[in-house]
Amino acid sequence: MKLKNYIGGQWVEPENGQYESDIDPANGEVVAEVPRSSVKDAERAIAAAAEAYKEWRKVPAPKRGEILFTVGQILKERKHELAQKMTREMGKVYTEAAGDVQEGIDMAFYMAGEGRRSFGYTTPSELPDKFAMATRDSIGVAGIITPWNFPMAIPTWKIFPALVAGNTVVFKPASETPMLAYELVKILEEAGVPAGVVNLVFGDGPVVGETLLTDPRVNLISFTGSNATGRHVAKVAGEGLKRVSLELGGKNAVIVMDDANLDLAVDGILWSAFGTTGQRCTACSRIIVHEGIYDQLRDRLLERMAKLRLGHGLEGQTDVGPLINEKAVQKVHSYVEIGQQEGAKLNVGGRPASDAGLANGHFYLPTLFTEVTPDMRIATEEIFGPVLSMIRVKSLEEAIEINNRVTYGLSSSIFSQDVNRVFQAIRDLATGIVYINAGTTGAEIHLPFGGTRGTGNGHREAGTAALDFFSEWKAVYVDFSGKLQRAQIDA
Repeated sequence: MKLKNYIGGQWVEPENGQYESDIDPANGEVVAEVPRSSVKDAERAIAAAAEAYKEWRKVPAPKRGEILFTVGQILKERKHELAQKMTREMGKVYTEAAGDVQEGIDMAFYMAGEGRRSFGYTTPSELPDKFAMATRDSIGVAGIITPWNFPMAIPTWKIFPALVAGNTVVFKPASETPMLAYELVKILEEAGVPAGVVNLVFGDGPVVGETLLTDPRVNLISFTGSNATGRHVAKVAGEGLKRVSLELGGKNAVIVMDDANLDLAVDGILWSAFGTTGQRCTACSRIIVHEGIYDQLRDRLLERMAKLRLGHGLEGQTDVGPLINEKAVQKVHSYVEIGQQEGAKLNVGGRPASDAGLANGHFYLPTLFTEVTPDMRIATEEIFGPVLSMIRVKSLEEAIEINNRVTYGLSSSIFSQDVNRVFQAIRDLATGIVYINAGTTGAEIHLPFGGTRGTGNGHREAGTAALDFFSEWKAVYVDFSGKLQRAQIDA
């Protein structure tokens, strides 16, 4: 299948005629051919979005929301088909891929409702015969730059609130997952989004992405990706005074106290650490464990990890799929070697999988390190793969201090039956998301998503908080006194 860009309501080939292959990471099969677009393609898309904005901003928000209701219904009808394509394109197990699509469905219906709930507020004026209120206003052209690990959820988290707020979009998806971006934009077109309101441009970050960052017609940038790239996005876009939202990953921990339900904790840790093969910004890569149960928890994890089955995500028995590409395999393995050099004990895994049926894919064995100290690189740097580190602590206070020591602050979790400990953790864990007696993954779309410190720049996605990024506040004063009144000036 040969994909095309979507610019100004037309499906068009890249100006330079260049394509590259979209590969199934589980077996190396070619899924599609995807454009390697040029600066000219990106500029055409930006021009189309800027022109369409003139009318789209005037469409009543409830009408914009109605289009998203239709999008949600189509996504719901095609959930199975989209999940299968996602598994082939980026490798996650089918059930997880279906969950990824479900997030898009949920976000469509939620943001559709915000078309009638994008509330402003009124307030008494300090002067007589004067009315004061604040309303939300659109901003302009939104540059949407998304990663490959959630190829339906993350684009919908960004595009849908952008649209319901009255902005137009130029969407640059990750090069590794073009198929789902193509399918999403086809659905938006089918649902009635006017020409130019959403534009899709495939291509490399240094070409298409950089054009979005530097073109003055793009008013805001929403980016999810690595911390290093996010810093570049902030610097370049900031020079143009663009509004920028960054979601940049995490080094998330599960705290397990000595009174925890260990069966539940093991379930939560395995799902958080090895779901999506550890390729989630919210994935658990550290377990901070009370010394009284450290050995017991380790033994239970090893017993369960031995039963995890690697394979293609469309095979019903598969628990863990592949990493996204060979570069990811090399990165994960380099961290395993670093952990061993630092003195951590490798208990299981620690190498690429080479079993029959896996040799053509990018598989890595689920890996557990014990005797990890808080300052080791494997305990502080984002690995983005199936590598788990166990850290021993003597108290909740020490566990919280270690949790907060890393440069990231996205998600954290505590397993404990003590309500006093739980509320202390809620207060003191310095992360944007906190889970109690659950793992570090599983955010719901009606709550704000994002983190502190190196995880981002303070904006939140999902929930009504998303509209704070994609809209401007406009203060309105209506003076019906029939005379000049001067606020704050003595009579």
